[in-house]
Parts: sequence; structure tokens; C-alpha cells
Amino acid sequence: MVPHNTLLMASLQPGDVTGFTFFVGLMAMFAASVFFFFERSQVDGKWKTSLLVSGLITMIAAAHYYYMRDYYLNALAHNAAGGLTSGMDGFINPSPTQFRYIDWTLTVPLMCVEFYLLLKPFGAKQGLLWKMIGYSVLMLVAGYIGEAVQPESTILWGVISTLGWAGIVYEATAGSVASMARESGDANLQNAIRLLRNFVLVGWAIYPIGYMLMDGNLLAAYNGTFNIDLLYNIGDAVNKIGFGLVVYQMAITASKK
Repeated sequence: MVPHNTLLMASLQPGDVTGFTFFVGLMAMFAASVFFFFERSQVDGKWKTSLLVSGLITMIAAAHYYYMRDYYLNALAHNAAGGLTSGMDGFINPSPTQFRYIDWTLTVPLMCVEFYLLLKPFGAKQGLLWKMIGYSVLMLVAGYIGEAVQPESTILWGVISTLGWAGIVYEATAGSVASMARESGDANLQNAIRLLRNFVLVGWAIYPIGYMLMDGNLLAAYNGTFNIDLLYNIGDAVNKIGFGLVVYQMAITASKK
């Protein structure tokens, strides 16, 4: 914990783009949660759970960004003070890795649940639900071990984590998710599944890029070029809010029909 007298210095400084995105991410995801919760009343009953989960994803993320923002600012203030107050010698890494993985462990499986919820009215079984959750848990647990527990084996754990990501992409591209969407004959559903797949394929690619910037990993030479927290903050806001907007668009369109 950062000393109380250092907390007095913890404020957003001019030109701190990364700190700015912590604040913007917090408010954007909180606003998205309010929107999704209120819009539940505008869709048919079978889509209400999907919008509820969309709101939970952004609400959980907003709560974690509240703490990540404070951690980031306090770490900068501590380091600016020389890290010498109250016996807290040394440098504090301003990147809130622990908070991020707590957030991702809750929100990413919920994002994968959205595939099941959209397909449930078309006959999806619970086996698909647990399969998608399993892939997401494998991706996150392996990533956390490689980043925080065994950084000396970061590449190995990164490869294992990628297998979980690849499993989600496969299911949405050529596996059971894509198959059920195709067999449904519903163009609205097919478009939603394709857009969610694209978020996983393209939008989620920002996270392995950040992971590979770690010391000892494939892009470590560019660590000073790219700001990992800036990449993660933008990625979180775009992916989580975007996921929810795709679900909302499908639900509202289906309800009108």
C-alpha cells in the first residue's frame, strides 16, 4: 500500500495519456452498463439475459478500472517521491497486472457466454457453454502464470494461452458456434456471431501483443516503444463495449421482427 502522504500527490498530470484512458475507460464502461441495463426493457424475454450479461461485463470492468486508476496514479506518485517514504524503498511498477487479471477472469468468460446465449433460442446446449468457458479459462490462467508467476517461462505459457484463444476463434469460425448459426438460417444471428468472432480475432489480438512486450518475450525489444497499459485500456473499452453493442443490436433487431 502506498503511504498516505504520497496519496496526496496522486493526481492526473497534464500529458499523461495513459492515465487519461484509465478515467475515460472507467466512465465509458459505467455508462455502457447503465445503457444495457435500461435497454433490457426494449427486447423480448429471450434476449434479456444476453443484455444483462453485457451490462455485467462492462460494470465489472468499470469497478476494476476504478481501482486500477488509483493504483496507477499512486504508483506514479510513489516513484516520483523516490520511493523513500515510510520505509517503502524501491520502484513500484505502475501497471496494475493483478487487477487486470482479476477483471479478465470475470469478464472474458462472460463474453464467451454471450455466444451461447445468442444461440440458446436456436437449440444450443450447455456443453457449448462450458466449452467456451473452458477455452477462456485456459487462455487466462496460462497468461497469468506466464506474466506473474513464472515469467522465466513466459513464451511457453504464452503458447498455451494462445491455444485457448484459438479454440474460441475456431468454434466461432468453423466449429459448433458457426455451424449452429449457419443452420439457424437467421441472417441477424449469423451477422452477430461473425461480428463477435471478429472482436475475438482482431480486437483481442491487442492482449497477446502486450504480453509479448514483456521481458524475455518475442517483442521485448519494443517494450519502450509501446505503452502496454495504454494498449490494454483502449482494448478493454473497445472490446467490452463493442461486444455488448453487437448483442444489443441483434436483440433489438430480433425483437422488432
